[in-house]
Amino acid sequence: MLTFVLGLVILIGGGALYGALCQKVFSPDDRKTPAYTKNDGVDYVPMSKWKNSLINLLNIAGTGPILGPIQGILFGPIAFITIPIGCVIGGAMHDYFTGMISVREGGIQMPEMIKMNTNAAIHKIYTLFICIVTFLVGVVFIYTPGDIMSTQVFGFGGTAGEPSTWIIYSCIFIYYLIAAVLPIDKIIGKVYPLFGAVLLLSAVGVFVMMFVKGSSLAEVWGSWNLNGFDFGAYFSSEHFIPTFFITVACGILSGFHSTQITLVTRTIQHEKEGRFTFYNMMIVEGFIAMVWAAGAMAMIGEGAENMGITMQQTETGWGYFMMVEGRLKAISATSVVGVVCKNMLGSVGGIIAIIGVIVLPITSGDTALRSVRIVLADTFKIKQDKGAKRLVLAVPIFALAYVVLIIAKTNPNGFNIVWRYFGWSNQTVSIFALASILIWLMQHDRKKYLWIPLIPLMFYSFVTCSYLMGAQIGFSLPYGVSLVIGLSFAIMVAALSIYRGNKKTIKN
Repeated sequence: MLTFVLGLVILIGGGALYGALCQKVFSPDDRKTPAYTKNDGVDYVPMSKWKNSLINLLNIAGTGPILGPIQGILFGPIAFITIPIGCVIGGAMHDYFTGMISVREGGIQMPEMIKMNTNAAIHKIYTLFICIVTFLVGVVFIYTPGDIMSTQVFGFGGTAGEPSTWIIYSCIFIYYLIAAVLPIDKIIGKVYPLFGAVLLLSAVGVFVMMFVKGSSLAEVWGSWNLNGFDFGAYFSSEHFIPTFFITVACGILSGFHSTQITLVTRTIQHEKEGRFTFYNMMIVEGFIAMVWAAGAMAMIGEGAENMGITMQQTETGWGYFMMVEGRLKAISATSVVGVVCKNMLGSVGGIIAIIGVIVLPITSGDTALRSVRIVLADTFKIKQDKGAKRLVLAVPIFALAYVVLIIAKTNPNGFNIVWRYFGWSNQTVSIFALASILIWLMQHDRKKYLWIPLIPLMFYSFVTCSYLMGAQIGFSLPYGVSLVIGLSFAIMVAALSIYRGNKKTIKN
């Protein structure tokens, strides 16, 4: 448990110090924000600091900070150190600067920010790329909460052949359509505070009960074997670098966040609220990731015989197993969520926590599809001042999303393929944002601070490239070769970004 506590100290203490540094570097002032200068009653609407913060948290916190850490903790207790460090110097920094640059530049969305700081060719690639990523977020965040709701709340089978599955999917879908079309303060601004309370209650509940029950967690300096499962062997065989950082994703850094944060930049009332709204909310997401990573490890420590889970080898590698009617049954990472909730919080508390988990993807999926509408509207100069115009643009997006959902559900391996590509592309998107932050800082006489975005820029360029080179969804090259290619790519991206920053500074 000490490694877990140490990680929390790094997360909270490091977040306070590094957040203050990021705020000092950006230097927010008292100028009017886009919520006032461009108030249109739809997307540009002043909202309070606490509403913006909860909306931003729920926008960025999908299933990533839950399902990612549940799978990432299999790499061992080192996750309790890498998650907070990455969150502080990578994810929270990424979220803060993308949000603040958007505020300072009139509430621009990420494609516009990329165009402003790079060039037309990169802008076109990014616009296409981000539309695909946010579209996939919308699809998988219908699938995931729909299945959890079906199997763990209502007790259905959750199969493609059951009408209940599609009824639940359709209800989520209808909500997404409403949230994507109506003004942001009519739906999102009103229901998110309630969702936020449930989300935080579930995470805090699991956190407290781990200490109350004295849960067993492996220590980074001790044995990495817990209840028969060797975390050390998994760490070595599954290639901690780069696989861990693709698996955990949202708990450390996520490129998807930039697309959601720039929605909130149109409703923030003062620039000085940015640190709390953007940076600190990512720290909260890091806390959620830490709790669920620890919860999953605690369940391995409990074992299936004590309402926990047991790890066993299967044809595809290590798998999760729980006890059902006296026999071990293989379960998915999604079902581990239910095991953690019910073991820690009991039947009633467990259901409340599961509802919190369901809320996470729903409150990211709605704004993901909303952001697709906004990006397309901004790209093609389609006015969104009337509901009919927003609906005309949203309906084709949603129709295509439902088709992909059907394919993913009816094909036994369909969803896994969609999710794997989403996981990689989600991290790849962050490279564009980090490069843009670096260039913006150099352009605005902050060259001495370019190391702040440069460190995560190089690391994630290396991680995403080497993963694609070596993974089965990519080119399946030998591990050593993939690392060399990844390192070369990282150096190239860093050099081009710094060159671009110098070039734009000279021009200005």
